[in-house]
Amino acid sequence: MKSLLSNMYKKVNYIAAVLVLFTGITAQAQITSQSPYSRYGLGNVKQLVLPQLRAMGGISAGVYKPNGYSNINMQNPASYPGISMTTADIGISGTFNTLSQGSLSEKSFNGSLSHIAFAFPIKQGKTGLSFGLMPFTQVGYDYQTQGRVDTSNAITRFTGQGGLSKAYLGIGQAIGDNFRIGANVEYIFGEIENTSSFELQRLNAIYSRIQDKNSVGGVSFSYGAQYEIKLGSKKRITLGYSGSASSNINSTKTYLASQFIRTSEGDDSGIADTTTIIDGAKTSMKLPLTHNFGFTIQKDNKWMFGADYRMGGWKKLTISGVNQGLQDSWGVSAGGQYTPDITSINNYFKRVDYRIGYTYDKTYIQKAGQDIKQQAVTFGLGLPLASSRYSIYKMNFTTEIGQRGSLSNGLVKENYINFHIGFTLNDTWFIKNKLY
Repeated sequence: MKSLLSNMYKKVNYIAAVLVLFTGITAQAQITSQSPYSRYGLGNVKQLVLPQLRAMGGISAGVYKPNGYSNINMQNPASYPGISMTTADIGISGTFNTLSQGSLSEKSFNGSLSHIAFAFPIKQGKTGLSFGLMPFTQVGYDYQTQGRVDTSNAITRFTGQGGLSKAYLGIGQAIGDNFRIGANVEYIFGEIENTSSFELQRLNAIYSRIQDKNSVGGVSFSYGAQYEIKLGSKKRITLGYSGSASSNINSTKTYLASQFIRTSEGDDSGIADTTTIIDGAKTSMKLPLTHNFGFTIQKDNKWMFGADYRMGGWKKLTISGVNQGLQDSWGVSAGGQYTPDITSINNYFKRVDYRIGYTYDKTYIQKAGQDIKQQAVTFGLGLPLASSRYSIYKMNFTTEIGQRGSLSNGLVKENYINFHIGFTLNDTWFIKNKLY
C-alpha cells in the first residue's frame, strides 16, 4: 500500500507541476486572437477537440478508441466508456496569423493554454467519466475604417478582447455491446469587451466612444450517441452523433457611451459628456442548438478514417435580448491516421501515429453580401514517449494551415498556421502491487 500511495503521489505532483507551468505560460498571453472576424457574435468559435483529433480535420462524432491507448473525446461524451485507464491530457497552442486587405498586410503571433482534461474508467468498457477546461470562443481585434464628413477625415476604430471558456463534467454509458450514450454538463464563463470610437480629424473636435462588456457565467448541456458495427475481430464502423442544447446563459452587462476631446497633440483630454451608462445590468445570452453527425471505419491499432458533418443555428444567437444578425453555419471534416506497427520494438517510427485531415466551414458571418468561409489542411504525429505495463505517455503534435475570408469586395483574408501540442498520460493509479 505504501508503494501504491508513493506512486500516486509522484503522478499527482507531476500533473500539478505541468498545470502550474502551462498556467504561467497562459498568463503571459492574454490576447489569444488577432482576427477582425472575431468582432462578430461570440468571436472565433473553437472546436472542442484535442490535438490528436484536430490533426484528422477535427473529426469526433464517430471516434471511440482510435488506437491502443485511451483518448478523451469530449465533443462526443458517448465515447467515454472507451477510457480504459486514468487519462490526463494537457496542451498548448500557438497561431501565426497574416491579415491581408488590398495591398496591406499584417502579421502576428499568439499563444495560450489549449486544454486541460482528465478521464477515468468507472466500470471497464461500460462507464467512463471525464472533466476538463477548454477555450470556447476567442476575441481579439484592433482595426479602423476611414471616410469623410464634410471636409474632414473621419476614422472609426474597433477594438475587442476576451473570450469564453468551457469547463465540463461528463459521463458515458455503454448499453449492450454496440450502443453508447453520454452527456456533459458545461459551465461557460468569461468576458467579451468590444469598443468602437468615431473621430473627426480636426482640432479640438468632440469624439465619441462606445464600450460594451459582457461578463458571462452559466450552465449548458451537450450529449452524444454512438453505434458500433463490427466487421470482424479487429475491424469496425462507428456511427456517431453529438449536439449541444439551446441554452440561456446568465451575463452581466456594462455599457458606456461617452464623448471626449482630443487635443492637438493627439491626447485624450478627458470625458466631456457621458451620454449613456449601464453598469452591472443582469441580462442573458441565448446559445443556439448545434448538431454533429459522423462515422469512422477502422482496423484496431492500425488505421482509422472518418468524416463529420456539423451545423449550428446561429441565426438565433441573442445577447442581452438583441439578435446578433448572424447566419446559420455548417461544415465538414474528414481525416484519418495510420500506425505502421504499434508493437514494434526495434523501429520507433513504426509506433508513431501519422495523421492527416481537411476541414471546411461556412461560418456564421456574412459581410458585403458574402459568406465568410474557412478551410484548413491538418496533419500531425502521435509520438510515444514511454510505456510500461501500467502506463503510456504520448506527445501529440498538430499543424493546421488554413484561410478565412477573401480579398473580394474589400474584405480581409486571414492566412493562419496553428500549432497544437498535447501531452497524454495513461496510467493505472489504483492497482495494488503484488509481492511474490
